[in-house]
Amino acid sequence: KPPIVGEVEDITKSKPYSFAIFSSKVLIIKKKMKILTSKSLFMFLILIFFSMKIHSLQFEVLSGRTKCIAEDIKSHSMTVGKYHIVNPNEPHPLPDTHKVTLRVTSTHGNTFHYADNVHEGHFAFETTEAGDYMACFYAADHKPPVSMTISFDWKSGVAAKDWTNVAKKGSVDLMELELKKMYERVQNIHDEMFYLREREEQMQELNRSTNSKMAWMTGLSICVCLSVAGLQLWHLKTFFEKKKLI
Repeated sequence: KPPIVGEVEDITKSKPYSFAIFSSKVLIIKKKMKILTSKSLFMFLILIFFSMKIHSLQFEVLSGRTKCIAEDIKSHSMTVGKYHIVNPNEPHPLPDTHKVTLRVTSTHGNTFHYADNVHEGHFAFETTEAGDYMACFYAADHKPPVSMTISFDWKSGVAAKDWTNVAKKGSVDLMELELKKMYERVQNIHDEMFYLREREEQMQELNRSTNSKMAWMTGLSICVCLSVAGLQLWHLKTFFEKKKLI
């Protein structure tokens, strides 16, 4: 039908940029979809990270040796730890050689937990100072040497909170309990960010003081080198004058 074709040709001639505008809108929509997809993927990864269960750490300790594990914990934070020696022969009890001594200390050397020659145990305390807390396992010396596998679960902050008792005391349902967990985790992340900012400021102050000390040391070294060079020149000059070489 020629009239219809003519109308189509008139429309395309009257609006030469309509297809370009349409394609640009399609590109904008695609970009927005990509941004939304990346945001949704990021939120999904965060949910997976929060929903992951933290498993205990297992490591081996030889008799007569000490193995230490450090944890950076902020002040006024609850920390809980459980540990036990893995039984190599499960039906039989652990031998007397499989015993460890544990000492948990703070950055300044204060002892918060001590257990001597035990198969298992646990500790719980509230930190009074920020920094690296050290848990050192020591196995007594035996002949022949014995290797022990220790299972250690150390939690702090929100992870150390007993949510079962919270649910029982508050009579809350599962959804509300999960929301409480998420709120506590977000609050913990918020506090952790401020703590890391304080640590960053401390590190920057340490770097500035170190740089100033290095500048003073560099200037002092240059002065000493110039003084030694001047003394050497003076000594050579007097030596040659005595020998009447100059």
